[in-house]
Amino acid sequence: QVQLVESGGGLVQPGGSLRLSCATSGFTVGDYIIGWFRQAPGKEREGVSCISSNDGSTYYADSVKGRFTISRDNAKNTVYLQMDSLKPEDTAVYYCATSFLLYIPSTMSPDEYDSWGQGTQVTVSS
Repeated sequence: QVQLVESGGGLVQPGGSLRLSCATSGFTVGDYIIGWFRQAPGKEREGVSCISSNDGSTYYADSVKGRFTISRDNAKNTVYLQMDSLKPEDTAVYYCATSFLLYIPSTMSPDEYDSWGQGTQVTVSS
């Protein structure tokens, strides 16, 4: 049974940092592209970042480029999203998901991901 469980969300002040974790089970995480999405109230789900299964290639949305870093530890079946210099507009529920793609795309679409975690809330506010 494929499972993804996000953790690490919380309340942080603008300019602060959080590290999200996506713990996986039921499959070999090293075989799949793993992505992070976020969804703010009243907005569509937005692709934030993804990482390839083999060569370490990554994608970042323009809105987070230079502030967020995605990484994976295949031995721990876990993917991380380090978020620095957080802004109020980063407030959202963050989800991790597995993709059936074989390559890092030029954009991220939720339609290309088929297994999802339950999400973790990130709130950036003073």
